[in-house]
Amino acid sequence: MAVSVFNTRRRTSLVSAFIDRTRMFISTPLPQVRDKVSRTKPPKPHGGGGERRRKKQPQEAAARAGGGMGGSSASPCDLDREFAPQIAQLLATPPLQPAQEYYNGLIQSRKHDGIRVNFSSKHGKGVCANKEFAEGDLILKDQILVGAQHSLNKIDCAVCSYCFRFIGSIEFQIGRRLYWQSVGSSSDCTNRRHCHESDVGSSASSSGATKENSSTLPEEVLGSLITGDMSLPFTDHFSLPQVVPCRGCEEERYCSQSCADSDWETYHSLLCTGSKTEPSQRSALQKFIEHANGSNDIFLVAAKAITFTLLRYKKLKTQPEFQNNTDESNFSLLMEAWKPLSMGYKKRWWDSVALPEDVDSCDEDTFRQQIRDLALTSLQLLKDAIFDSDGLVVASPVEDYFIHIDDLPDDEKEEAEKVTRPFLDALGEDYAAPCEGTAFFPLQSCMNHSCCPNAKAYKRDEDTDGNAVIIALEPIKKDDEITISYIDEDVSYEERQAELADYGFICTCPRCQEEKPN
Repeated sequence: MAVSVFNTRRRTSLVSAFIDRTRMFISTPLPQVRDKVSRTKPPKPHGGGGERRRKKQPQEAAARAGGGMGGSSASPCDLDREFAPQIAQLLATPPLQPAQEYYNGLIQSRKHDGIRVNFSSKHGKGVCANKEFAEGDLILKDQILVGAQHSLNKIDCAVCSYCFRFIGSIEFQIGRRLYWQSVGSSSDCTNRRHCHESDVGSSASSSGATKENSSTLPEEVLGSLITGDMSLPFTDHFSLPQVVPCRGCEEERYCSQSCADSDWETYHSLLCTGSKTEPSQRSALQKFIEHANGSNDIFLVAAKAITFTLLRYKKLKTQPEFQNNTDESNFSLLMEAWKPLSMGYKKRWWDSVALPEDVDSCDEDTFRQQIRDLALTSLQLLKDAIFDSDGLVVASPVEDYFIHIDDLPDDEKEEAEKVTRPFLDALGEDYAAPCEGTAFFPLQSCMNHSCCPNAKAYKRDEDTDGNAVIIALEPIKKDDEITISYIDEDVSYEERQAELADYGFICTCPRCQEEKPN
């Protein structure tokens, strides 16, 4: 990949600035709200109770936040000083008029003229209604700009690597998950990955496949499900798109050739670990991916943000109006390629993540330095892979399938369950694990938080991809601000404020003002 404006050191500095901005890709989690479920999961415990924890040393906390991986002892401070003007431009808030024009164009392209993005000195950006919405109305369906499925979740769910739609068949989804469960792969992954609940961009809960279930099935049965030699009753009501493999590797799969081509052109051509990739680059990419899987898979999202920008830069560079090859013009072109991501919230990860409650305040500097070292290690691995060469929540259809079986007339249900019951028992309580990941949604990310929101992220039956879907919780008048909750708002004031600490603000919504202790 030729970025002619920068020599190796300059390119490293720019990537550092890109990695610095991983915080902007943490979007509000999209809860999977379904109309009905045939089984319920035990409630997730919140804080309080249990043994009193000792204060951890900052090294322990950083290892927990970063997966226990050792960080580099090098520091990017010299590069930060040398290229301070360029980095400052990358981190700067875009001017108001270009930002407003960008969001107006984005809303028009999404065909959601019922909203607008407003700017204020108090809250920065916010989304307001251009018309009235009734309770249950669709407000916004926002496409992912960059995103990645959580590493552990790949064991539970096979989805398109570009749009995150489930792929294959119901049999393929069930057989594949039960196979990994039977060989203990999920448990091994869990042991390699140590993250905590406040970790930025990570899923702290273990995969459903790690849990012991009361029933196991023969390997040949699972193989028949995966290959399509065995069919389950009524799965023809839940057809899924066929699997389209990546042109270069076996790691990425898609729901269509269109998604495969789009992913290749937008991100994956610089991140592919297939046999067609030059061996040294492939080895470097594998080291980067291993580090991200073992520490924090937010680095995988950051890598997609970087490759998204570089590939846009390369495409813009071919246009006649951008043939001027000076350092200044090339940096301006890079800024244009970075523009869609530049609109997001920008703050360095290690500066913005909240200090864990089990780290003493006197150890904060050490903790943040170790988190910074972790990011620098990831940066160096990614640089080796792509600069020295030429080179997210979706509800599971498996849940819908078992709900369908449960709703059949009694005689049909009894006959079908003779076949399906062993598989449901083998899958256990988490049979309906959704696809989960981390993503940046350009419009949804503009919505401000409230602990008494008037809208929510909600997956309807027809929403089968990774797009963010925002639904009105109550009637919304024209010009009202549209708010969502970034957290579980059904907890105490203290718990809500603690969960919001990673977002970098203290909530002062009407509910918090009312419940705030005197």
